[in-house]
Amino acid sequence: MSEKQFTLKEKISFNGIGLHTGEQVVMEIHPAADNHGYKFQRLDLEGQPIIKADADLVVSTDRGTTLESNGGKVYTTEHVLAALYGMEVDNALITLTGPEIPIMDGSSLLFVREIQRVGREEQKTDRQYLELTENIKWEDAERGIEFLAVPDKEYRVTVMVDYNSPALGTQHASMYHLGEFEKDIAACRTFCFLGELEFLAQNNLIKGGSLDNAIVLVERNDVKEEELDRLAKLLGKDKLKVNYDGIGVLNSLKLQFENEPARHKLLDIVGDLALVGKFIKGHILAARPGHSGNTRFAKVLKEEIKRQEKGARHFDLEKEPLYNINDIERMLPHRYPFLLVDKIMDITDEKIIGVKNVTMNEPMFQGHFPGNPIFPGVLQIEATAQCGGIFALSKVEDPHLYSTYFMKIDNVKFKQKVIPGDTLVFELTLISPIRRGLVHMQGNAYVNGKHVMEAEMLAQVIKDKVEV
Repeated sequence: MSEKQFTLKEKISFNGIGLHTGEQVVMEIHPAADNHGYKFQRLDLEGQPIIKADADLVVSTDRGTTLESNGGKVYTTEHVLAALYGMEVDNALITLTGPEIPIMDGSSLLFVREIQRVGREEQKTDRQYLELTENIKWEDAERGIEFLAVPDKEYRVTVMVDYNSPALGTQHASMYHLGEFEKDIAACRTFCFLGELEFLAQNNLIKGGSLDNAIVLVERNDVKEEELDRLAKLLGKDKLKVNYDGIGVLNSLKLQFENEPARHKLLDIVGDLALVGKFIKGHILAARPGHSGNTRFAKVLKEEIKRQEKGARHFDLEKEPLYNINDIERMLPHRYPFLLVDKIMDITDEKIIGVKNVTMNEPMFQGHFPGNPIFPGVLQIEATAQCGGIFALSKVEDPHLYSTYFMKIDNVKFKQKVIPGDTLVFELTLISPIRRGLVHMQGNAYVNGKHVMEAEMLAQVIKDKVEV
């Protein structure tokens, strides 16, 4: 059974400051329609531009992931995206009154709690996954960053961080399925090292940073009192101290997990790989990750989606069809020589798969073309449309009382010729939910698993007959 998409049951709101910009911002996460994905909207800018959560829109990874599109930027997107993805929310509109996601406590926990409070709402459309079929490796040898994605039935993440630091050393963290995100990962806070703190503060890179929303790790045990006093003045604090409990931490409570820094790196990976645009079935292994490596690997996975979409598809045509030709004749008014669908293999809430066997006996081959028979592109479109009509009529009671009428065809492409002996397989997917009888679908045709045609179609279902 297919997993459905989910959105929020109601809007949730947050008020806070951005870690890097220090600007006060109100952020609201709104329910969104099927296939909407994650999108940000800057309400404070002219035209209120929308920025899609997309790896191709990343413009900066300096201590956070920044997206830019349509004249708007959004800083530090990773923690809220991790919360949505980790709680398996597919569709959400995130509105902002400023340029940066509020840092809250430096983790995804407060976002997760609000998602839990309002709950999720199941939607009509099936969730689309990136299902890995082979290992995908990527590395930045100069920086020592390595990623490996391995096929798996679950979404798993394993992280190794090595900062060559006596404070952190080498740490590992793992998440064996998304169900572990809320309990084991969401609360893990962002961090920096004491040696970085003065530079960051002096260069206005953590205007909204505080010891309440970030962990400061102390790399050495010989920190002088005067150094702490200088940092306290810089941060507007009366006094700073170092707590040593295995790992030195500046003015903070005890670490929630011994490997909390590594778990936060895992949290960042979940948020940054949400920019792929699909939920992932695979095991992600990362060594020395950061936002730059995360988002560059997200682009690699996006390319894998494109490769899979263009590659050979497998359809099981040996199983019993859902509708045979007699069933189809009871639904469609078309007859020889214009009934161009032989059987329907499958129908879901948003997809249909149909089959047309192309034979030399068909009348169009007398003239198209003698000595070089080619199944006309216009008839491929018509056959695809008939599959769409069957899909639409399968969603109404008494389908024999309805007709489907073509309204628009867009973005038609023919990839290769279709000839007698070929078996055309049509796969149509809803682009948006059916409303007021309007059916908007993306159609693709395949021969031997190879993509031969695509088109975007709009039709309307109208009841124009009366039961006698």
